[in-house]
Amino acid sequence: MSYFTIAGVQMHALHHGDNTEAMRHRVDALMARFPQVQMVLFSELMPMGASPHHAQPLPSDTEAMFCQLALQHRIWLIPGSMFEQVGEHIYNTSVVINPMGQVVARYRKMFPFRPFEAGVESGSEFVVFDVPNVGRFGISICYDMWFPETTRTLAAMGAEVILHPTMTDTIDRDLELSIARTNAALNQCYFFDINGAGALGNGRSIVVGPSGDVIHQAGSGEQVIPIEIDLNRVRRERERGLHGLGQPLKSFRDRKVNFSLYANEGGSSAFLDTLGPLVKPGRADLETPPEH
Repeated sequence: MSYFTIAGVQMHALHHGDNTEAMRHRVDALMARFPQVQMVLFSELMPMGASPHHAQPLPSDTEAMFCQLALQHRIWLIPGSMFEQVGEHIYNTSVVINPMGQVVARYRKMFPFRPFEAGVESGSEFVVFDVPNVGRFGISICYDMWFPETTRTLAAMGAEVILHPTMTDTIDRDLELSIARTNAALNQCYFFDINGAGALGNGRSIVVGPSGDVIHQAGSGEQVIPIEIDLNRVRRERERGLHGLGQPLKSFRDRKVNFSLYANEGGSSAFLDTLGPLVKPGRADLETPPEH
């Protein structure tokens, strides 16, 4: 089977509070209206809001509720992400739950939005998972997609669909829409970039096809986005190229160069080391006006 239906959920939420009951009701209503849906994807930090003070160890009662919800509706469920407490460390973690209500993967965001997401640790492991008889899926979170190495690695691991919960309420959403399209085209895969609305995002979720084509782009309000995808389209375009043209994954595989930048721990270089520390920008200094 190459057809598979994924519903992205762009919804309002409390900025610092428990949104899990609202999410449960949203899934119940979604599945009653669109019973063909096989996977549901929420936006970043939707369950417990954007405050690290709500971090909890995993597994947790919250995770167990989502497992029961997935089992009830026999769906794959990615409930956005949550802050995960591991000892003294906090991670931004996305959980993948299968239709049997089992957690099959947890992905920790590799690129917290520093310096603004201070105090959140970076994950170190890429995550892909297989939907039996359908295909391979990868997970990334929000700022991760600004680093093409992350999505290229997922593609090299065989991901045909990248699921990307995000939480953006800033003026760079236009840029993110371009980056989502670029990631899909460069890696010849589907890209589901699902944002929150209201306090947890300015919406405009986007679903992109493997040619970088926009399948759907939401507005700024609440919206449920059920999309049927065809995994054979990914396989054909990876074999034959974009409209019979570029085949970037094969070209990357067959390259003759090793990128020296990545030989250095952390990706530092003589130039990058001149850029200074990663801190919030302060106010610009104003010149003192001349005395008259």
